[in-house]
Amino acid sequence: MGGDTERMIKEFVGFLKEYQVIGLAIAVLIGSKVNELVKSIVDHLVMPILGIFVPSGNWREIVLEIGGAKFGIGAVLGSLVDFTIVAAIVFVFAKVVLREAKVAKK
Repeated sequence: MGGDTERMIKEFVGFLKEYQVIGLAIAVLIGSKVNELVKSIVDHLVMPILGIFVPSGNWREIVLEIGGAKFGIGAVLGSLVDFTIVAAIVFVFAKVVLREAKVAKK
């Protein structure tokens, strides 16, 4: 039974390495924290600035009504702002990491 357990553990470790499961888990955790950071930036920096220009103060709730249809323009704009900030952070992070990787190779 001890040999089966050792073989199973070796197969499991091989699986983790082959499919880079640990790296994926780390990426998910970092992604979650980046999402929290972006939400904080948007909620505490971007929204107050945009709130100056929107009388109600909460621009994410802006709705355009045409006939009986309601379009959540604010929600779409909010998602666009969130995406732009995430993309910019990921871009800068990737540039820094890739630059350091190139320097380390030389």
